[in-house]
Amino acid sequence: MIKDFPIVCVGGSAGGLDAYIRLLQNMPSNMGVAIVIVNHITSMPTHLHEILPRFTTMPVDLISESLRIEPNRIFIIPENRDLHVRNGEFILKPISKPRGWPDVITVFLRSLTHHWDGKLIAVIVSGYDGDGAAALCGIKETGGITIAQKLSTASQPDMPESAIASGCIDFVLSPEDIAQEIIRIARVED
Repeated sequence: MIKDFPIVCVGGSAGGLDAYIRLLQNMPSNMGVAIVIVNHITSMPTHLHEILPRFTTMPVDLISESLRIEPNRIFIIPENRDLHVRNGEFILKPISKPRGWPDVITVFLRSLTHHWDGKLIAVIVSGYDGDGAAALCGIKETGGITIAQKLSTASQPDMPESAIASGCIDFVLSPEDIAQEIIRIARVED
């Protein structure tokens, strides 16, 4: 099983649903990338795996332990878990920061930099706090691409603002333009 296809991690929180929908509506189902949506709301069950299939033809899976990462699929982090990758599979662990703002996006991005051979694309969209920002320079150091949602298109600009402030963002784009950039990157990989 080849594990060198790109993973696109889309990290978001409050206001993220709008960004996820706008992104997925503009992406074809056969780009050859795995899309992992890491939503950092931890206090309530996620319903993204029930909502997002209306906006894409790609299969949408709620991540379970040892689920194999495959291209042309969308994977959703379950609530109250840290997400890691190893040997082409997802690993779920108890959340490492149960109080205060979670850092599940940062944890997952750091795991990718250590355990994924393929190209990495980190996208930070609408949300409170700055989850994900601390891992963006690591993504760039491994040759990955980093994208933040354009602040004027985010209902909660804190997370993309923190991402931009990291100094390690390649592109600042609307969700529709993020989709176009991912398509362009995926084509370059072919």
